[in-house]
Amino acid sequence: MRQWMIATVALFTLILLIPALVVLAFGEKQNTPLPAEPKPVQARDEPTVEVAVYRSKEKKVERLPLEQYVVGVVAAEMPAEFEMEALKAQALTARTYIVKQLMHNQPIQLPEGANVTDTVMHQVYYNDEQLKEMWGISYEWKIKKIKEAVEATRGQILTYNNEPIEAAFFSTSNGYTENSEAYWQNAFPYLTSVESPWDTKSPKFYEQVTLSVREFEQRLGVKLPKDGSVGKILARTPGKRVALVDIHGKKLTGREVREKLQLKSTDFTWTRQGNNIVITTKGYGHGVGMSQYGANFLAKQGKTYKEIVQYYYRGVQIHDVSLVASKF
Repeated sequence: MRQWMIATVALFTLILLIPALVVLAFGEKQNTPLPAEPKPVQARDEPTVEVAVYRSKEKKVERLPLEQYVVGVVAAEMPAEFEMEALKAQALTARTYIVKQLMHNQPIQLPEGANVTDTVMHQVYYNDEQLKEMWGISYEWKIKKIKEAVEATRGQILTYNNEPIEAAFFSTSNGYTENSEAYWQNAFPYLTSVESPWDTKSPKFYEQVTLSVREFEQRLGVKLPKDGSVGKILARTPGKRVALVDIHGKKLTGREVREKLQLKSTDFTWTRQGNNIVITTKGYGHGVGMSQYGANFLAKQGKTYKEIVQYYYRGVQIHDVSLVASKF
């Protein structure tokens, strides 16, 4: 009997201990606090940058975010039909140009409160209303493509020695880009002549214009000789354009001739045909920096936008705009 009682007590004690042993071994799952959820990763703070654009038609200043401004410039300055990598390269140049303008306030008289105009004086800018009118039924796919190109390069600018570059660009070269000092006064190490042979495929490569002898003489302030000649080229630039020409004793730079005669390029030749002067030009634009058609042909060859800009702008790097945002 005594043995039976001892066994009963031992069994009862064991029954009471089992739950405690289980808790010690495994813990009470229902009372164990869940691990804290990881905090969401915070997006990198982007500098808030606004551009004050003088709208030349409305004669008012419009303020808009940097990236929205870049969309409007790319849409106005480069055909949406161009390759995506070319559009990205254009976005990079447009953003770099305006960032430098914001930093240094380039010496062009502007209406009060404006950073830039919406004309070729700076960069052409179109807003949505203008683009819808210009593109019509093609607006949706074109603006989508432009926005994708801008977003893919968001916040990126071209720098040299950690400073935004003079991001010059133009339509079509004559087969070479130009040294900056050959067209403007200042020499920049990243704006030097490079070959751009693809530009011969551009629809804007050749142009021919005809002027009367009288108009030619009036615009240039010259008097043509009676022997039927027009002028003699005295020097050419590193980009194979006309640097200096002599017209019956008067010397003019190629840029002066281009601007006075409203030519597409400073790579020109001319002949006299009776009472007319026939002028043929190669290329379209000043020739300094990135050729837009050249960029598009490079993109078709599989080059990335980074490869394109680093070809046309020698020795540059791509940095985030935050590098210089504190200087605005």
